Amino acid sequence: MIAFGPVPSRRFGSSLGINNIPAKICSYACVYCQIGRTLKMSVDRAKFYNPSEIFDEAKKRVEEVERMDYITFVPDGEPTLDINMGKEIKMLKELGRVAVITNSSLIWREDVREELKNADAVSIKIDAITYNLWKKINRPHPKLEIERIIEGIKEFSDEFEGKLLTETMLINGIDYSQELTKIAELLKEIKPSIAYISIPTRPPAEKWVEPAGEEVLLMAYDIFSNVSRAEYLIGYEGNEFSSTGDVVYDLMSITAVHPMREDAVEKLLKENNESWEVVEKLIKEGKLMEMEYNGKKFYMRKLAR
Repeated sequence: MIAFGPVPSRRFGSSLGINNIPAKICSYACVYCQIGRTLKMSVDRAKFYNPSEIFDEAKKRVEEVERMDYITFVPDGEPTLDINMGKEIKMLKELGRVAVITNSSLIWREDVREELKNADAVSIKIDAITYNLWKKINRPHPKLEIERIIEGIKEFSDEFEGKLLTETMLINGIDYSQELTKIAELLKEIKPSIAYISIPTRPPAEKWVEPAGEEVLLMAYDIFSNVSRAEYLIGYEGNEFSSTGDVVYDLMSITAVHPMREDAVEKLLKENNESWEVVEKLIKEGKLMEMEYNGKKFYMRKLAR
C-alpha cells in the first residue's frame, strides 16, 4: 500500500500519501510518534521500492480521485532514508505538486538537500535545539548530531525555492521557556512560510505523552510570531477521507500511516454501505487495533513486529 488517500492534511489540504518506507524504519524514535515505536533505527539510505512501482500506484490513485492538492511523502518511517527519493519526486511531479514531510535528521547530507530541492513544499521538524531535550523528545540514532542537523536546515533554507514549513511538537512536562526562544532564533534565520506549533492529536508511541497545555501553546505562539508567521496545528483534520470503493483496502491503507478517529471510520463505512462488523472482523484478525487517546477512540493498522 504505497499510495493512500487522499487524506485531509493539516499542512497540505487534500493529500495523496506516498508510503516510500517500510514500517517502521526511522532515524528517530520520537516519544509522540503516531505510528508507534520505531522497529529499526537507521541513518543509512537504502533502496526500498522500485520508483516505477511508486509512480504507477500514485498515477492510478490520481486518476480515481476527484480532488488532490499535493502528493505527499509521509511514510511509516523517515522518507529521506529512501535513496531513490529524488528520482521519485521528479517522476511524481508529472502528476501534481509534491510535498515531503521530514524529521530533518538527514538534511545535513548534501545529496538529501539536493533531492528535497525538487519538491514543491517541504515540512521540516524542529522540536528542540538543545542536545538534552532533542535526545529526550526525538530519541535520535546515536550517529546523529543536532549541530549538523541545524546547519543542514540553514543551508537548505538558503537553497530551497519552494514552500518551506516547520513544525514544532509540544508535549506536556517539558520546560520550554528557553527552548522556544532558541527555536525562534533559528526560525528568524531560515524564514519559513509558516512555523507550525503542534501537539499530539493521535495516540503517541509512549503512553505517558500528553499534549502541552494552553499556557505553553500561547507562549510558543507569542515567541514564534515575533519572527515568523506562526499557526497552530492542533485541530482535528476532519473526516474527508477518499474511498476506492473497497472499504477494507481503504481502512488498511489509510490507518497504516494515518490513524483514523472513530467518527471518520463510521463515515467511511456509511459511504460504502458497510457495517461496523468490518472493523470488528479486522480487529479480531489482528489487522487493525483500537486505541483511546484524550477520550477519543482511534483505529490503526497493526504493524508487523
